[in-house]
Amino acid sequence: MTTGGREIEHGYPHLDTVRAAVHALFKRLSYDTVSTFGTSVLPVDVAFDETEDLHLGAQRVARALVRQLHLPDARVVITFREMEHAANVELTAGPEYFIELNERFTKHRKDIGAALAHEVMHVYLHRLDLAFPGTRDNEILTDTAAAYLGAGWLLLDAYREHGPFSQKLGYLTPEEFGYVLAKRARFFGEDPAPWFTSPQAYDAYTAGAARARQDLRRPPLADAGWAARLRYAKDRRAAQDPRRAGRPPAAGEGYAFEGPSPLRVSFPCPACHQRIRVPVRGRLQARCGLCKTLLDCDT
Repeated sequence: MTTGGREIEHGYPHLDTVRAAVHALFKRLSYDTVSTFGTSVLPVDVAFDETEDLHLGAQRVARALVRQLHLPDARVVITFREMEHAANVELTAGPEYFIELNERFTKHRKDIGAALAHEVMHVYLHRLDLAFPGTRDNEILTDTAAAYLGAGWLLLDAYREHGPFSQKLGYLTPEEFGYVLAKRARFFGEDPAPWFTSPQAYDAYTAGAARARQDLRRPPLADAGWAARLRYAKDRRAAQDPRRAGRPPAAGEGYAFEGPSPLRVSFPCPACHQRIRVPVRGRLQARCGLCKTLLDCDT
């Protein structure tokens, strides 16, 4: 979970898993429950003064994250020890929370909130009985859920590069964290940009937001770019041609035609990645049945 002094991976190598994680959250929690996470944990609630007692301060921050994730209010036990990873949490039925932090955080208190955000989210997902198969994908689910439910901006803010020193917490790349946070920002109307203290984190958020906007410009959405619209029109003509029926669109486009008559098109919701199916009949509005997002389409 910790990168120190090593090259940090960038880009979007885990994007398919990230999208699957956002979709899984909505499927498991429902729109109504996700909507209760409209306010992120605030910087003032997780700030750590150097004069504050280490253990009491860590417990205070942990309790703020427990409240953010709507977990039961219970005793939080935090210890520091030498370890390979940034942190570890004991996944039990509760109600107490037992979390171990890498002893390096005793000298880097600013990042304690980021490490705790990941571990407390592990508790949340465990009690929710939501997991992905395999350690890698499950950790990506944890990072994605933390970011989407209002605690994970701390993980991105812990990303810093200063000359020979580099640090990143979590399994997502900085840009992937930015992508998820931008998805959250659009869904809830909450902008996390003013909270970043790391210039590199802000840049990663900006890059991720640009990538998230591309999801809003894919056919058959009405805001799709002209080149994408031309490809879509070509694929639509092919789907309507009985001689070419069943020929799939170009790889990576995301949409698929079903027909030929009456022809329909399915595509991933840009907010939650649920598949949406609509008739091919020009301009129309479609509402995602999972996240309730209203979408302008030109089919």
